[in-house]
This record gives sequence, C-alpha cells and structure tokens, in this order.
Amino acid sequence: MAGAPDKPRSARPGTRKVHVKSYGCQMNAYDAQRIADTLVAAGFIETAAPDEADLVILNTCNIREKATEKVYSELGRLRVMKQAAAQEDRAMTVAVAGCVAQAEGAEIVRRAPTVDLVVGSQNYHRLPELLEQARHAPVIDTEFPAEDKFDFLAAPSTAAIRARGVCAFLTVQEGCDKFCTFCVVPYTRGAEVSRPIAKIVAEAEQLARAGVREITLIGQNVNAYHGEGPNGQPWTLGRLLERIAEIPGVARLRYTTSHPRDVDDSLIAAHRDLPALMPQLHLPVQSGSDRILAAMNRKHTRAEYMAVIDRLRAARPDLALTSDFIVGFPGESEQDFRDTLALIEDVGFSTAFSFKYSPRPGTPAADRDGQVPEGEKSERLTRLQRLIEAQQKAFNEGMVGRTLPVLFEKPGRHPGQTMGRSPFLQPVHVTSPSARIGDIADVMITEASGNGLFGTLADEAAVNGRPAPALMEVHKA
Repeated sequence: MAGAPDKPRSARPGTRKVHVKSYGCQMNAYDAQRIADTLVAAGFIETAAPDEADLVILNTCNIREKATEKVYSELGRLRVMKQAAAQEDRAMTVAVAGCVAQAEGAEIVRRAPTVDLVVGSQNYHRLPELLEQARHAPVIDTEFPAEDKFDFLAAPSTAAIRARGVCAFLTVQEGCDKFCTFCVVPYTRGAEVSRPIAKIVAEAEQLARAGVREITLIGQNVNAYHGEGPNGQPWTLGRLLERIAEIPGVARLRYTTSHPRDVDDSLIAAHRDLPALMPQLHLPVQSGSDRILAAMNRKHTRAEYMAVIDRLRAARPDLALTSDFIVGFPGESEQDFRDTLALIEDVGFSTAFSFKYSPRPGTPAADRDGQVPEGEKSERLTRLQRLIEAQQKAFNEGMVGRTLPVLFEKPGRHPGQTMGRSPFLQPVHVTSPSARIGDIADVMITEASGNGLFGTLADEAAVNGRPAPALMEVHKA
C-alpha cells in the first residue's frame, strides 16, 4: 500500500455508478463483466459515461507497448474528469486493473497520481474492500492470492446476461507455462490454472438459461485445460467441450486461444464429432521460420505446426483457420520473413492478426541484440498484411452463392438490418423483418466484402423464386 495523507471524500447520495473500460483480449472482456457483476453486488450500477461515474476502472492489456501507452493517455483524460468532479463537490475514484496493473504496480501511481487503486488480474474479487481502503490512501494490490478469485466473484444476474447478448465468453483456464520470449503473460497472469468442470458447467448452464446460444471458452492457453472432473481426475478441453455441448440451449461452441503443442487427440475428435463446435479455429504460430520459432521459445517447428493443421483438416475439412504473426522479432532476416509468408501461403487463412514486435520489459527478447529497425518492421508488416487481406477476401468471396447457418446477434447499422455470424465467425448482414436476434437461420450469401458477408434469408430467397443451394464444403483460400 502506498502512503498518502488521509483525505475526506465527499459522499454522493443515491446509488454509486461505475464505468469499466476494457482493453485487449477476450479474457479482459470477460473479466470486465465479472468486475461489474461484483460491484453491482456491492451497490454500484454500471454507466457508459465515465464523466458521470463515481468509480472508473481501466481493465488493461500489457501485451504491446502501444496498449500500455493508451492506458496512460486515458489516465490523462481521467485526471481532467476527476478535477471537474471535485469542482462539483463529487468524488471520483480511478482504478487501474489487469495486466498493466500487474506488471507496473507502483509505477502507475508515480506516473499518474490521479490513480487511487491498482489491482492485479487475480485480485478482482477483493475490489469492494480495496475500494474502501482507497478512500484514505492509494492502494496497490498485485500479489497472486492463495484463493481462487472465481470462488468469490459475484455471478451475473439473468438481466445482465441478457443485456450482454446471445453470445458469451466463459473463462476455463488462466495463465501460461510456455514462456515465449516475447510475452508477458506468464508474469502478469501467472502459471496455468484450470477451473473445475463442475463450476464451468454451472456457469454455462446459467448462461444458457438466460438465452445465450453461443459460448466461447477462453484462456491464455485454453487447450492446455486440465480441470478437475467429477471423479477427481483431470479432463481435457475436448472432453469439456463434449460436456458443454450437452447443455440444452447451447447451439454453438468455440474456444480461444490455443497453442499448437496442446492440440491432442480428444480435441481433434471434438472437431470431428461435435456439431456444436464451430469449424473455425484460432491457432497462433507467430513465425514461419524455424530459427525464429526457436528464438521465440515456441517449442514447435514449422513442420510440427503444419502437421497439426493437417490432422485438424483431416477431421474437419471445412475448418477455417486464423492465426497471430509477429514481424521484426530480434534477429529476423529477410529470409526468415519470407519463410513466414510461405507458411501463410501454404496454410491459407481466413484472416489473421499481425503486429510489429514490441519489446516488453522483463521478457528475454527485450534486451537481445539484433533488434530490427522500425522502418523494416513496418515494411514487412505491410507485405504480410497485404497477403492476409488477399486470403481473407478470397475466403469471403468463396461464400457467395452458398447457404450458411447464421446466428443473429444484434441489430445492424441500417433500419431493418440484422447482423449475425457464420460458422466461420464472419459477420453476416441481412435485411429482413423476420430475422430475430437469437435465431439461427439459413442465409443465402449474395455479396462479400473484405470484412464480411451480405445475404438474404434462404426461405425468403426461395419465395422470391431463387431456390437456396445446399451448404458446400469450404476449402482453404
């Protein structure tokens, strides 16, 4: 706990308001919801407007330097809001949570004295008591607790689940034991920990009862899942997926993010045998060069990654693959980069996420020789993204004329339009008065863009004299 003189805080009549802003991965989005649920139980209500909030929480990401600097930029804006609130005789508490909090701790309060509370990613369940302490002096809590935070975080209400939509994230695993040399996750999230089967199933059943149709199981290394089953023995992710697929109301399942070394036989079987498991998989590779993969400590080669892809496609031929790529890792040569482009061409991705290497303090790669100049990183990133965009465009255009089952998620941008997602995670826009949120309906794809699809309900197309074709197999672009 950092010291500061006791200071009075003005009380605000009525229910207190909290604004949670989340950065980064799906895990942070899930954590932000659980933070809000816990604070609702403590007497807060959520608000979308930070300037009217009594408590503002930045739930942060530390995976890249730019993500960290965004947090400090946002704290500058909050300083102005906090000063304006004080002029209205109103107290605003500012908290920084998540991976930046875990990584930087007291440095946040030093750089941004407007911050009242710094809380690490494993301590959200302690927020109510930490906020009480922060009324008197800034508080920093980034220790890894002995207790499991999931045992103490408040469950969401049915109304809250429904307000968040028909698709939901569900954390099943946290932390990572892989120690890739570019990554801060093992230091900010800790070692791999898997939640017990019973608790995951109970949460999934609550989501289904509230109308959730699609559940995405998430973890920093989700396919390393090894949670305790009903008989006390560990279950694999494949077996967990089978169990959740049995829950009434759960129509679709996904999972992210995976490591190639943890794709086991039970997961391959799940892709082959479970109709609810969607034919789309995010499987990061980062580089196509064996030399760079070794320097990254990825613990697999290019050939081993390709062998995993072959096994997955043998089990599910229409599987759409996405991945992550880092360009400009220390020591990366032009030939190493070309090896990455060659891997992309060989696999054929439906889309991918790509970034310039960003040194993260405390990671082994940050201080290595051979740092690639920014100009070269930018030029390589442009070339890589051009190839990925071409593959995504070809993949989407390959859907035109096909009929895909679409889960409708929310209203579209235009009147009468509804947006849903295909089994391959593409956004699909349909203009129809009969498209209802939460329904899964066949959509005939009539048009494709670089980022999504457009279509008409298949039964409406048939009424208009255009019979809907059967769903066709999807192959790599």
